[in-house]
Amino acid sequence: MNKIYPICVIGGGSAGVMAVLRTVLNNDETLFFPGTKKDRKKSREKWVKKVENMPGHLEYTRGIQEPNLESLNWLAEGVFKKKFHWKKDLGVTSLVKTGDVFKVTDSEDQVYECKHVILCTGVTDVQPHIQESIRDILPFANKQTADYCLRCDGHHVFDKELAIIGETNSTAWVAIMLYERYRNTTVNILTNGKKVEFSDETSKLLEAYKIEVHDEEIMQILGDVRSGSLDGFVLSEGKNISAEICFISLGMIVYNELAIAAGAEVDQRGFVLTNPKGETNIDGLYIAGDLRAGLKKQIYTAWDSAVDAADDINAKIRRENRKKVLELN
Repeated sequence: MNKIYPICVIGGGSAGVMAVLRTVLNNDETLFFPGTKKDRKKSREKWVKKVENMPGHLEYTRGIQEPNLESLNWLAEGVFKKKFHWKKDLGVTSLVKTGDVFKVTDSEDQVYECKHVILCTGVTDVQPHIQESIRDILPFANKQTADYCLRCDGHHVFDKELAIIGETNSTAWVAIMLYERYRNTTVNILTNGKKVEFSDETSKLLEAYKIEVHDEEIMQILGDVRSGSLDGFVLSEGKNISAEICFISLGMIVYNELAIAAGAEVDQRGFVLTNPKGETNIDGLYIAGDLRAGLKKQIYTAWDSAVDAADDINAKIRRENRKKVLELN
């Protein structure tokens, strides 16, 4: 008979590590797939170099990865290490429920059986294409002169010339909110060649705040790729836009393939629908972190959702064990 693991956690970002931390410390045997190196290059965790909006994280030079690794190593060496099965550098390619168990296939085609799954595959931000490539923006993203999250990084724009790259009404609201909070000297919206019609309200606010909209294509990023210092953008027809920092407002890629393959329901944007504890319409399949619908896309909400899922599974396991004890007595 194949071993059936009580819990499998898929994904090694903030939600996945917290899910593992909570399940193992609940003394529940846990199988953990943090993802392949290729998976992790596509994740938000890879691009978060500093975490400045949370107590206790300022000392880490690799914002999420360092404390995550410390926690995992602590589990692997601690008193609960026999309950922790860490499949380093392995991801999951297939998730199927058969009867009461999930069949989990890893990136080396090994198949495992699990009673409960916490899926934490998350999202990543869409990058702007400059001359048909995303490579030009990455050095600035790595140094956080190109940012994505208002709550995490909005404070970076204080006292700086600001550009917003995007092509929707949401882009206008990003520009408006940042200006209202930080009163930047200049704010420009770059639609990168897209013609955009904003709502009446946003159009009036853009005009009142003197936020200019440029619909020419971005031809070049000006700055030092080594240091990540940003100077601005060259648009088509030679127009130069000065900027010390930019925000990207192009939406998210939601890594929901495993959830959908398992039969989970998603909303219009692709985020997975759950009950308040994080369980989907598939019994035993839980979602934590950015993949879950209706949550702020923050580290602390990822942690909270992971704890809810882990504790709910633990309650189920304890109820089943309690029932067996009472039947024997």
